[in-house]
Amino acid sequence: MEPTSLGDVSAPGRVAAADEGISEEELALAARNHGLPLEAMRHDVTPPGLHYVLVHYDIPMAEENAWRLSVSGLVRTPLELGLAELRALPAVTHRVTMEWAGNGRARLHPRPVSQPWLVEAVGTADWTGVPLRTVLAAAGVEEDAVEAVFTGADHGVERGVEQDYRRSLPLPVDADTDVLLAYEMNGGPLPPQHGYPLRLVVPGWYGMASVKWLRGIELIGSPFTGFQQAVAYRYRQTPEDAGEPVTHIAPRALLIPPGFPDFMSRVRVVRPGPVELEGRAWSGYGPVTRVEVSADDGRTWVDAEVAPRGPHRWGWQPWHTTWTAVAGHHTLTVRASDADGHTQPVEQPWNRGGFGNNATQRVPVLCHRPDV
Repeated sequence: MEPTSLGDVSAPGRVAAADEGISEEELALAARNHGLPLEAMRHDVTPPGLHYVLVHYDIPMAEENAWRLSVSGLVRTPLELGLAELRALPAVTHRVTMEWAGNGRARLHPRPVSQPWLVEAVGTADWTGVPLRTVLAAAGVEEDAVEAVFTGADHGVERGVEQDYRRSLPLPVDADTDVLLAYEMNGGPLPPQHGYPLRLVVPGWYGMASVKWLRGIELIGSPFTGFQQAVAYRYRQTPEDAGEPVTHIAPRALLIPPGFPDFMSRVRVVRPGPVELEGRAWSGYGPVTRVEVSADDGRTWVDAEVAPRGPHRWGWQPWHTTWTAVAGHHTLTVRASDADGHTQPVEQPWNRGGFGNNATQRVPVLCHRPDV
């Protein structure tokens, strides 16, 4: 028999050929993972079943009473904490808009071959749990620790590498970051697909940082070089390029599609006259300060009214305006700018992984008179 390897079942990352369609493997990924129906942005807080889902491997089976979180490595007091012990610590709740790093990947040309996201890989939830800094303080972080590595219970193969899903964050973790060890979503236990019984929530960062099914925290004295940190989730142009790490969420505004849709094309149909346009906007760098709307595919823009961020510093912000529709075909698009000076591009610069693609949303609309 010929020798076998994990490479036999796990292909390297690649980009699609110019005329290559979505593969059966990508369709299988899209069936397992799903985005937010954009009409659900009318909810301030996304119902758990409508929140986007991305699962790298399998959803682990878990029993809350048997679950343990270990805190090890460069700490003075290693810890083994059960869910009851975590729940006994002072809890906080943060409303956090979470977006997956590959959101928008399927719109790039050439298309990186992976989960084919359009613009719907987002959701906003109220996460309840223990601040990470509380647990680290109880363990006593040694002075030479530089990163915390978080290990999930999900296990699989990616690009030929067998692995648990693991990511790290730099130290120190201060109060301003609001990183959370969460055991509730929207006031109830975490659903299995969202990390039951315990997950990390890292506000302002793309979702790859928020490790689900969290079972271990290890404090280390040098930068973490695991696959999901040093190989995946990096902005690179070529396979040989070391790239820059994917971190904070770039600004994005999304329009709740107006009117009603055609089943297959999703083209929207509206009536002539005033049409209320509304949506949500967010950024991991700071509050959104401006949302602009175009009814002619980006040739001209007008300002929408943006609600202030209010008490939920990590949540999305509503925006709205009125468009006077006239008969014919139109393309609506929106773009956001944040307080840190970032603005959504009309066209997104390409990268090999298809990460951080916050190019403006385009919504085709037919303005139609029922009697015509």
